[in-house]
Formats: sequence, C-alpha cells, structure tokens
Amino acid sequence: MRTLADRPPVVPDGHDPLATPPRWRRSRPGRRSSGGRASGGRSWQALVLGVAALVVLPVLVIVGSVADPSTDVWRQLAETGQLSEMATDTAGLLLMVGAGTLVLGAGLAWLTFAHTFPGSRLLGWLLVLPLAMPGYVLGFVTLSVFGFTGPLQGGLRAVFGAEVAVPDLRSLWGASLVLTLTLYPYVYLLARAALREQAAAGYEVARTFGHGPLAAARRVVLPLARPSLAAGLTLVAMEALTDFATVQYFNVKTLTVGVYEVWKGMFDRDAASELAALVLAVAVVILGVERLLRGRRRYDQPGTSRRMEPTPLRGWRGWTATGVCVAVLAVAFAAPVGQLVVWAITDAAGGPGLSSRYLGYLANSGLLAVAAAVLAVAAAAAIVNGARFAGTRSADAAAQLSTVGYALPGPVVAIGVLLVLAGLDRALDAVGLGVPGLAVTGSVLGLVYAYAVRFLALGIGSVGASLSKVPVDLTDSARVLGAPPRRILRRIHLPLTSSGLVVALLLVAVEALKELPIVLLLRPFGFDTLSVWVWQLASDSRWESAALPALTIVVVSLVPVALLFRRLVPHPGQEDAADLEVFT
Repeated sequence: MRTLADRPPVVPDGHDPLATPPRWRRSRPGRRSSGGRASGGRSWQALVLGVAALVVLPVLVIVGSVADPSTDVWRQLAETGQLSEMATDTAGLLLMVGAGTLVLGAGLAWLTFAHTFPGSRLLGWLLVLPLAMPGYVLGFVTLSVFGFTGPLQGGLRAVFGAEVAVPDLRSLWGASLVLTLTLYPYVYLLARAALREQAAAGYEVARTFGHGPLAAARRVVLPLARPSLAAGLTLVAMEALTDFATVQYFNVKTLTVGVYEVWKGMFDRDAASELAALVLAVAVVILGVERLLRGRRRYDQPGTSRRMEPTPLRGWRGWTATGVCVAVLAVAFAAPVGQLVVWAITDAAGGPGLSSRYLGYLANSGLLAVAAAVLAVAAAAAIVNGARFAGTRSADAAAQLSTVGYALPGPVVAIGVLLVLAGLDRALDAVGLGVPGLAVTGSVLGLVYAYAVRFLALGIGSVGASLSKVPVDLTDSARVLGAPPRRILRRIHLPLTSSGLVVALLLVAVEALKELPIVLLLRPFGFDTLSVWVWQLASDSRWESAALPALTIVVVSLVPVALLFRRLVPHPGQEDAADLEVFT
C-alpha cells in the first residue's frame, strides 16, 4: 500500500512541483521506448537538454556569483546589524509560520475528517478557499482593520484613552499570523490525504488499550501522517521564504526583502545576487532537511483497508466544532473578501468608475500571464514528449531537472535571469548586434523568461500527468508503423493530452498574475501590473483604491481552487476513486 511517504505534496492543481515528475520513458521494467535510437530520437533529446539548460542557467549564475563576493556591501550589512536582523527575522518567520500552519492545518484536518458535526462535509471543502487569497492582500486588509489607524484600535483608544496598551500588529507575529492563515491549506490537504489512506486498525487498537481520542491520534495517527505533514511544511516554508510584500507591510526584514533593498536601494547588482545565493542556500537547506527527516522510512499499513469511521459530535460540542471552522474561514477568506467588495463599491461610487490605469494594468497583467503561460506550457509539452521520444536516462534526468524553478524563491529567479540576459546583451554588443536594453529593460522578455523558469514545473506536472495515461505501447506502435515523432505528437499525444494542456495554461497564467517579487525586480520602466499596483497602493495606505485590483486577483485565483474542488468533491458513490485521482 502506498503512503504519503511515496506520494508528492499537493498544491491547488493536485501536483507537487517540488517532486520529481513521472518517468515517461518506460512502459514497464526492462523495456525501452522505441524512440531512443530511432530517427528523431537524438534531436528530441537535444531539445530536452537545451530547455533544461535554459531553466538551470539562472541558478548556476547565482551560485557562481559567490566566487567573487562584494566584501564592502557585506561588511556594511554586518556592521549595521542588517544582516543579523535579516537572518533572525527569516528564521523566526519560518519557525512561527511552520508551527502555526502545522497546528491549524493538521487540527482542522483531524476535526473535519475524524468527526461529523453540523456542516462538517461542506466546511471540509470550503476550508481550502484561503489558497485563493494572496498573503499580501490579506496583509493589507488586516492592517487596515486591526492596525493603529484602523477602526478597532481607534475604538479602543476612544473608550480607554490614548494610552491603552495594544500589541503592535506591525511585527513578526503579525506577519506570521497572516501567512499562517493563507498557507495552512497546504498542510490541511496533505493531512486529510494521510488520514483518508490510514486503516482504522491501529487507531482502534489504541482506543481498546484505554487511550482517549486525542491520545490515540497523537500516538498512532500522527506518526503515520508525518511524511505528509513534513511535505506540507516544506511547501509552507518555501512560500514564506519567498514572500516579499506581506512581510514588508509588517516591517519584517527577511532575506528576500534584503535582496530587493540591496538591488533597488544600493544599486549593487553583484551584492544582490550574492544575497540571493544566500536565500537559495536556505531553500536548499529546507528541502534537504525534509528529505533527511523522511529518509528511507516507509509507513505502510498491512491488513484491512477499512478507514476510520468519523465520530459524531452532538450538542454544544458539534456546534463548537462548526464555529471553529466558520471562524477560520471567515477570518482567512470571507471577511477580507467582503471588506474588499465594500471598498471597491465605495471607491467606484466616489470616483469616475473603472479608471484607465486599472484597465491598463489589467491589460499588462493579462499580456504577461498569457505570454508566460504559452511559453511555459510549450516548453513543458516539448520536455514531456521529448523525454518519451528520446527514451534515454539523460532525457529523463533533464526533464526532472527542469522542475527546479518552482523550488526557488522569486527573487533568486529574477536576479539569475537578469544576470543571464545582461550577459546576452554584452555578447550581442560584442558581435555588433546589440540594442541597448533590449533583453533586460526594453521589453518584457526578461519577465516572461523568469515566469517560465519559475512555473515550468506546473506545466510539466499537468502535461506529464495527462501523457502518463497514454500507453507507451501506443507511441511505440506508431513508430513501428513508420510515423515520425512530429506526426505522433500532432495526431496522438496532443489530442489525448489536451485537457492537461488547458489546465497547465490556466494554472501558470493565474500564478503569473499573482506573482509580485519577480515583476517588481524585472519590470521595464513604466510597465506595472495589478500585483505591483496593489503593493504600491497598500504601501501608501490607500486601502479603498487597492480594493478593486486586489479583488480581481482573488477572483482569478479561485480558478485553481475550483479545479481542486472538481477533483476533491466526487460524484455520489465515487469517493474512493476521486481521492485516489487527487493524491496519486
């Protein structure tokens, strides 16, 4: 029986971008695809290797930047205490958000799976909705309501006087709370998956020996779910590490914020790239710790596949459980969305309606999202199909390596892409073909390239999952009958994987629309998007003006959540099949 130790973590599309993609080369052990040495196999292998090289190149450039460090900037950061502040805030944020998402995500998973109470089935799915709420949107809404100038603290000062003691929300704990509310669904989903696949025997034996429900869960259920929880916490840590706007709202200076400030404040590209290398090192440590803790452990459960039966909660216990779930959903999603709607209506009533700036930024965001999605999905289709046609270990390894971008923080990808394209500019100048600023500041080429590197894993996951359902024997039969790879791709692979292509396009486009650090660091002069506009307006405390673009991002971000709902909520009598489709 497979367990979450062998399964990838789940994100809104049901695929783990940090996990290695499926192997498309073999249909069964000992058999190689016929395309390995046949006509066209080598050209497809070269294509896969070339795309993988373009993805990995920005990372290699960042790693190489530490060979000649900018000692002056590092000395200044160390002497002023900024370096230690960034390291401390980063560590504190990771620890607090990790602990918060573990308690909230695993606790809600246990509550909604192991118990029945009024509305438990519906709430079990609705608790995924905060995935559609970007942290920087929830952050500025929280500050506007609960901050020093908000109505809550204003009312407290009016009642108890100006000297009333109120905890400072603009702090590490405030940023950690907001990120916990937006990131807990990662742990929640994986914990539910672990609970659903666990057999009831172990839990029932613990109960038979006199352990209470919580004690039995702690001694039996939690250890078996440890691989899933570790995978979810890894995703949470990567998202918290790459966050930029949320922590900046709360005056938290992490390493990611430091990369931006060194680049934009000190105008030192080399020092920024070296600091980005430090962020990359932290990301590698996070992934390494998760793999090390998992090791080669297996959590198989022999015997019956009967699942745990939920315990009914009646009376005040049932309504308390309902109240807890509703409160989390209200604070993390419903109330912020309602506040954004009120602000958007108020701002529209007091102004000229849809401003030209909003429409312009929406057009920029749409253009960038579509271009990034098309490039990323085209590259993903080439990699996935090329790996099958090539039929070699090197093509398989290159395909797996191409997913590295999703495991990297956005600023690391942005600076790596900047250095690569700056080198391209210098190379073009050297041969007399250079156009000033063509690759970096004169177009959106750098942005589209960076987005493709960052989100290529989403395309590979969706397209690869669709292609894995196409038997390798079908491809081999077409090759034996003399069909070249291009015809097989056009007549067989693309039609049969069309659904995966569409899903991949949607997912990459939505992620590109939400992305903030990359566009902040690489956008050409005068080219702003909805996410940048929200960040700028919220930084100036113009809450009502930021409501419409923020609400647009949230509504569009519901697309992957809707896809997740479609997979999670089965048709009657198909619960088992639906669950297996999501988590395998």
